[in-house]
Amino acid sequence: MPDNTPKSSDFASLYRGTIGPLRRYLARLLGNPSDAQDVAHDAYLRVYPKVQDRSALKPEAVLYTTARRLAINRLKRRQISPVATNNDQVDAATTAIPGVVQQVVARQELAQLEQAIAQLPEGCRTVLLLRKIELLSHQEIADRLDIAVSTVEKQHARALRLLRASLARQPAAGPSLTSEARP
Repeated sequence: MPDNTPKSSDFASLYRGTIGPLRRYLARLLGNPSDAQDVAHDAYLRVYPKVQDRSALKPEAVLYTTARRLAINRLKRRQISPVATNNDQVDAATTAIPGVVQQVVARQELAQLEQAIAQLPEGCRTVLLLRKIELLSHQEIADRLDIAVSTVEKQHARALRLLRASLARQPAAGPSLTSEARP
């Protein structure tokens, strides 16, 4: 039992001593505090077993190396350069605004979609929800509803066609907000 306490305290002390500097390092590398937090969290999760079994001779070095590699992988996925100039640094308050705008627009779009789905004929709506929400195949839907597979296919296609038409008639969610948020 005494052996577990030092291991736990080793990781806790590593975390307390490195979380702030690691987040700042990753924020500079990634250019985004939110991504930095995610990568730091992933790095701690990967390093934790090595600290617990004491296989890492220099846990802080392992942590920073792991975090740097995870950050580079994230940058590769985003296909942007990890080098940030002073002109690229953005105030945290201004970076939060597009996120809020995007959330508002997403909520508006979701409300429009929910309204359009509610207006579908019952059979089309049922088939669409079973297909898209419950991820059932056409055959599984046919079995569940006791109808022919061809009927399921036709109702699914009709539901998608009606949704497209309904959403095309509705104004885009928040066009003035999104155009203001873009540079």
